[in-house]
Amino acid sequence: MINQALINPKSIVVVGGTDNIKSPGGKVLKNLIDGNFNGNLYVVNPKQDSVQGIKAYQSPEGLPQVDLAIIAIAAKFCLETVEILAKKKNTRGFIILSAGFSEENHAGALLEKQIVETINSVDGCLIGPNCIGVLNPVYNGVFTTPIPKLDSKGVDFASGSGATAVFIMEAGMPKGLTFASVYSVGNSAQLGVEEIVKYWDENYDPKISSSVKLLYMESINKPEMLLKHASSLIRKGCKIAAVKSGSSEAGSRAASSHTGALASSDSAVDALFKKAGIVRCSGREELATVASIFMHKELSGKNIAIITHAGGPAVMLTDSLSNGGLSVPHIEGKKADELLEKLFPGSSVANPIDFLATGTAEQLGHIIDACENDFPNIDAMAVIFGSPGLFEVYDVYDLLHEKMKICKKPIYPILPSVINVKDEIAHFLAKGRINFPDEVVFGNALCKIVNTAKPEPETIKLPENDKQGIRKIIDEAENGYLSPEKVQQLLDAAGICRAGEAVVTTREDAVEQAAKLGYPVVMKVVGPVHKSDVGGVVLNVKDPKIVASEFDRMIQIKDTTAILLQPMLSGVELFVGAKREEKFGHLVLCGLGGIFIEVLKDVKTGIAPISSESALEMIKGLKSYGIVKGVRGQEPVNEAMFAEIVSRVSTLVSVAPEIFEMDLNPLLGKADKVVAVDARIRIEK
Repeated sequence: MINQALINPKSIVVVGGTDNIKSPGGKVLKNLIDGNFNGNLYVVNPKQDSVQGIKAYQSPEGLPQVDLAIIAIAAKFCLETVEILAKKKNTRGFIILSAGFSEENHAGALLEKQIVETINSVDGCLIGPNCIGVLNPVYNGVFTTPIPKLDSKGVDFASGSGATAVFIMEAGMPKGLTFASVYSVGNSAQLGVEEIVKYWDENYDPKISSSVKLLYMESINKPEMLLKHASSLIRKGCKIAAVKSGSSEAGSRAASSHTGALASSDSAVDALFKKAGIVRCSGREELATVASIFMHKELSGKNIAIITHAGGPAVMLTDSLSNGGLSVPHIEGKKADELLEKLFPGSSVANPIDFLATGTAEQLGHIIDACENDFPNIDAMAVIFGSPGLFEVYDVYDLLHEKMKICKKPIYPILPSVINVKDEIAHFLAKGRINFPDEVVFGNALCKIVNTAKPEPETIKLPENDKQGIRKIIDEAENGYLSPEKVQQLLDAAGICRAGEAVVTTREDAVEQAAKLGYPVVMKVVGPVHKSDVGGVVLNVKDPKIVASEFDRMIQIKDTTAILLQPMLSGVELFVGAKREEKFGHLVLCGLGGIFIEVLKDVKTGIAPISSESALEMIKGLKSYGIVKGVRGQEPVNEAMFAEIVSRVSTLVSVAPEIFEMDLNPLLGKADKVVAVDARIRIEK
């Protein structure tokens, strides 16, 4: 648990502090001094009496009591140092910069474990080891540069990588992005990014806390904690963006179902972020840009006015916004004509609003006022204003600053001339403003924010099912695939509508059951994974003689144990599946079924449990949603029933976590019903 010794220490000791500011111990001490830490500052250095003007102690034993220890010594000496500080000096906050622990070898991992046990024994907290440290308005506890401008209303940032934290700060600072705190968690031996988010949530005060949080993660070890506290923060009014690296998978995984092939750790991350309402970014520049947008007034709507004195950037921004689902609506009418009269000849107000390279600050003011007051179909403004270097543009940026203060609609300044007018931009940023140097990076980031849904409600309504019936089937089952009979029972207990069917092992049974089900029927082999690949599916069988002959042929197919008979149904082929993913619980997938799932791989993924409302959003997010809706006179699928089955599958796997994989493929969807035709369920206890 993060404590006040880490957040707001009254005293800090740098163990391993030196005069060499090119070493971690020397540089972190210099940063603390330069940052004017106003508590008691100590150094442990066995070879010196004074380090950088600070009194040095020969060993931790000689120290007075101290709140926070920043340790920059060889790994092998860290445990003894921690034990002395924790047990004798009442130290409750620890930042270990040193490397040589679990990231290096097994011995290092054991040493790390002992350090954590020692710190836990006194209810202390640890950042690191193998990190760059912690930065907040109280102290500069990092050994790196640059040190960003610190502001309690700036961005809170937690990173699993120290170097990446530096690079992300460097991406944001030139734009004018400020920071409230930076946590580099390193090996996350005790506290990881998830614990930082938990602390932010449990201590959030809208009056004094930052409302923008950034995360860089290379692994998610506690997805449930992250989901709970990130979504809680966002519901409180925060905005969170994250980069989760390591999304690709080298090589393919052997999988025994469509769900197994399509579900992955990265799709689990996507699903978690979506459920929490976290904006997922692909890299440092995008993360810094999303954070910069977060620092502006919130956009309500999708209609953007592009105000520009340069045609090319406006066209590129229009493309970016339009491709991302936002709108650059046409502006016309009496008010537009009145605005045009205030601009130079050759200007255009149709949107983009182009007031030419000769446009003035006064004209920009007229345009912003019109977008704010006269054009109700405009929700925000993106102002592109650079310079060919012919004259200064201080007056333009000063006007932009004033308008950003008084306008209710967001105004996003895109100032691309970072060399020609670098002084004017620095003047603008000094007022606390932020610049977006690239219009396409900005446009893509804005679209990503708008297209990220709000987090799910804390409590969601789920369909009822027969929990006792489900548990009885699961408790009696062995590991492996359930028999068709047990699958039917499980679907019935889960309330999932299925086709009537019969499993037969003799020709005579096949003929008898086909007659009971009613012709035409479908015949499928029981056993082989991909039935159609081995000739194990026969459709539209209308005659008992064909039933008999096909039974004789199909029962000979390798791995076949029986033949499944079902009535021949019609409809759009759909798919719902579930897969247990380590740490994340169950992923639930939906999309078009049959062969389409193999060809298109167009699926949406959620984390169980999933409400019918969220399931409907998943369905509407499919690229193939037009087929579900019905195109060119085709009968549509009942979306509510499709969504309910997705929700019921999510509820089933929540009741029966022993389900490792399951496929409902295909379901057949029509306007009046959605029916599961084929199902496979694998148990791994």
